Amino acid sequence: MEQADSRDRLWSKDFLIVFGVNFLLFLCFYLLVVIMSSYAKNEFHASTGMAGLASSIFVVGALIGRLIGGSIIERVGRKKLLFTGLIAFSVLIGLYFIVNSLSVLLIVRFFHGIAFALASTATGTIAASLIPNSRRGEGTGYYGVSIIIASAIGPFIGLMINEHASMMANFTLCAVLGILSLLSAFFMNIPKLVLTAEQEKDLQGLKLSNFIEPKALPISLVSFVMGFGYSSVLTYLMIFAGQISLTEIASYFFIVYAIVVILSRPFTGRWFDQRGANVVMYPAILSFAIGMVLLSQAHHGLTLLLSAVFVGLGYGTTQSSSQALAIKRSPAHRIGLATSTFYIFVDVGIGFGPFILGFLTPLVGFRGMYIAMAVLLAAGIVLYHFLVGKKERDGNDGHAVVHSSKI
Repeated sequence: MEQADSRDRLWSKDFLIVFGVNFLLFLCFYLLVVIMSSYAKNEFHASTGMAGLASSIFVVGALIGRLIGGSIIERVGRKKLLFTGLIAFSVLIGLYFIVNSLSVLLIVRFFHGIAFALASTATGTIAASLIPNSRRGEGTGYYGVSIIIASAIGPFIGLMINEHASMMANFTLCAVLGILSLLSAFFMNIPKLVLTAEQEKDLQGLKLSNFIEPKALPISLVSFVMGFGYSSVLTYLMIFAGQISLTEIASYFFIVYAIVVILSRPFTGRWFDQRGANVVMYPAILSFAIGMVLLSQAHHGLTLLLSAVFVGLGYGTTQSSSQALAIKRSPAHRIGLATSTFYIFVDVGIGFGPFILGFLTPLVGFRGMYIAMAVLLAAGIVLYHFLVGKKERDGNDGHAVVHSSKI
């Protein structure tokens, strides 16, 4: 009985450390992403387009980093990839202090994105290997809270430091966070996956399946739609709030969102494990769509914050459950690929969504745009049903053994 309990234990020392390392990585990302455009514009007199590129080129680097990291992690080892990513991440933060032109800033941001992706792909894979199969949904949900907290407080802290101190203070804080994440990783015991000759052969060669995990692809496509919808909130909420004179209330949107996600995780994760993914995913996508409708009709602060509740229950739940599904359906030696595949599609949705919506918004306005997002998410329910839902019988259907025998 003790052995079984040990195998089902979630909150181990190593899980807490990888949670912390991932939190520090994403906190640094959110600290910088909200002020990078204004920094490029003010410091190097960049145009609006180039200032936006200074922020978004990080995502381009991250996409390349995820493709590389997912394809090599099990061959080079999770520990090596983690420390390579963390060391490069910390070193590149130091380069911000000596950037002297816009072109140099763009180069640093691009490679910083690659380093971030290598490190976060490693942390995601390590976390997946530490989560017991019987608690896959619950554990993945809790792990995702590290990103949720960072996304809630990072922009707030970054903007506050930038307003009351300087950009150099932001860089200094990120340098401290980078070093702290690197030092923390030394105290973590990282499970090793010993590959068989057949598995080694499976991971070799320049073929598409060694960059994208096929079994994680269906749920990743659904996550792309969810990420695309969420990009409308991330990018345009504050502009929309300014138009309807709710800017002050809107500043609390992501705080409410984060609180709802954190409070709901213990329940949604357990339902995923005990009752199956469909019990969680269908209501969550519907909740997300309702949140978009409420946002489109917001005339008062209460409606705006109520939409944050539904978006938190919706997007926050779909992302953790989708990641758990991507990992659960993939073979043990390919969970690194499954993790990177999931994040690639989410990143593409969030990263390129604003660009496409930038052409839609002038035609229909922000209210029309959020209604369009609600329709897209409703279509996402249908997409989930045909790609995943019909095949998903329950939360423990044994598609894959996802962690190594050492756990």
